[in-house]
Amino acid sequence: MYGNMKALCCFALRFFLLVDVSLVLGDLVSPQNVTLETLNTHYVLQWEWSPQTAINSTVTFTAQSLAKYKAHKQVHKQDWQSVCVNVTEHRCDFSNAGLHYFGMFLLRVRVNTAQKSSRWVQIEFCPDKHAALGPPSNVQLNSVKEDLEIIISDPLSSTNQSMKELSQKMYYLIQHWKKSDSSQESKTVLKTESNVVILSNLDKWTEYCVRVQSCCAFYNKSSSFSDTLCKQTGGDTSYQQIVVYFLLSLLFLLVVLFLWFCLYKMRKIIKGIFYPSIELPVYMQERWSSDSDMPKLLHPESESVCDHLVLNSVETPDTEAIVTDALISQDTVMHSRHGSGDSGVYSTEEDSGHTHITRTDVQMEGLCKTKTDHSEETHDRMHELCV
Repeated sequence: MYGNMKALCCFALRFFLLVDVSLVLGDLVSPQNVTLETLNTHYVLQWEWSPQTAINSTVTFTAQSLAKYKAHKQVHKQDWQSVCVNVTEHRCDFSNAGLHYFGMFLLRVRVNTAQKSSRWVQIEFCPDKHAALGPPSNVQLNSVKEDLEIIISDPLSSTNQSMKELSQKMYYLIQHWKKSDSSQESKTVLKTESNVVILSNLDKWTEYCVRVQSCCAFYNKSSSFSDTLCKQTGGDTSYQQIVVYFLLSLLFLLVVLFLWFCLYKMRKIIKGIFYPSIELPVYMQERWSSDSDMPKLLHPESESVCDHLVLNSVETPDTEAIVTDALISQDTVMHSRHGSGDSGVYSTEEDSGHTHITRTDVQMEGLCKTKTDHSEETHDRMHELCV
């Protein structure tokens, strides 16, 4: 009887303890659909949670990690490392949490409010086994004569370390095919562990496409393919290609000449519009083209030239005296010449014709030359006579 009462009391005590725990923790729903998104050494814990159970409260989340071997010993159960504390997002980044690539870890998350917390939701994670492998960080495709050269860069970790140093037995699968035929049957797959690969035995002057995939044989992991790259192979230049290149060069030259001719014509038209050429009248061009018709300036001290001399009788005593003196001087000269055997008419013969100089012409010429030896008043009067 006493034993039954003791057992009943223990049962009641345990019942009330469970009720108290449910009052504290039971109101908040734990996170659901906890998953881990990974790529190489990038690890992001994600979860879902419905806010219906805590409408009037501010809700946050806490995520922690622990090495799995510590979970078996009670003394190490308090060594959980908090990576995200009271965050509002439904994700937590464990990339820099110190998770060794070949270790085993426990990751957990719960919901927090100011008064309550939900139960922990825990998952197990082994990076070497569960982390996804990424494609090559870079792929280069070069044409080397008739072959194609592929240069592959290893995928990198969060600390820029090559994944070949972490992932066991890692290799690459290379797919290449003619760009004109992209069917699945035409794609050739090449397996290699090298980072530099030469594709040979390809068709000349043909464009090929290439993409690369990272693979791990230990856990049979494979990445997505890299971006597709296409390149044309080389080869010897054929006669048809030489003819085509020549025709293209000739066409280019003709186009350049045509454009130059158009620009030249446009330049002349524009110049004619803005800078028109104005020609002088014909009679002005004829006058100015001859040097004999050009106006000349006479030096004040030079001899006067008289084409025609017209003598008019002026009833001025001084003028008549001057004319008489000039005639007398001329008669004296002429008589002296006549006395020496010359006649009163002189003639000179030239190749181009005959020129007759009469006594009257000699007298007029001497009269015009003599006027420069007189006074200023006499000079002015003789100038009037000459004119």
